[in-house]
Amino acid sequence: MVETVVPQADTDVLDLGAVLRALADEHRRAVMIELAADRSDGERTCHSFNLPVSKQTRTYHFRTLRDAGLICETNYGNKKGVRLRRAEIDRRFPGLLDLLAAEFSQVNPAS
Repeated sequence: MVETVVPQADTDVLDLGAVLRALADEHRRAVMIELAADRSDGERTCHSFNLPVSKQTRTYHFRTLRDAGLICETNYGNKKGVRLRRAEIDRRFPGLLDLLAAEFSQVNPAS
C-alpha cells in the first residue's frame, strides 16, 4: 500500500483567522477537542470520530482543519490517517490546545 502525506500549511504562515474559522464549526471543534485531549498524538482515521455527517461533509471538515494547519493527513489509498500538529500549534498559538483539552474534560468528566 502506498502512503502519501497530503501537503499542509507551513507553521510560519498559520493564520489565526483561518484557525478560528476552522474551530467555529462544532464538528471540527469536536475533532480538535478529542485530538488535543489525547496526549499520545497517535494517528487516527477520519472514521474514528463520531461525526453525525455524510462522508462528503466529513471530508470537507477534515480538509478545512488541514488547510488551517491544525492537522496533517496521510493518504493510504482507501482511507486517510489524521494527526494533530501539536508541536507546531503550541509554538504558534501557545495555550490553544490546552483550552481545547480543558473543553474535553468538561464534556467528558470521567475521562
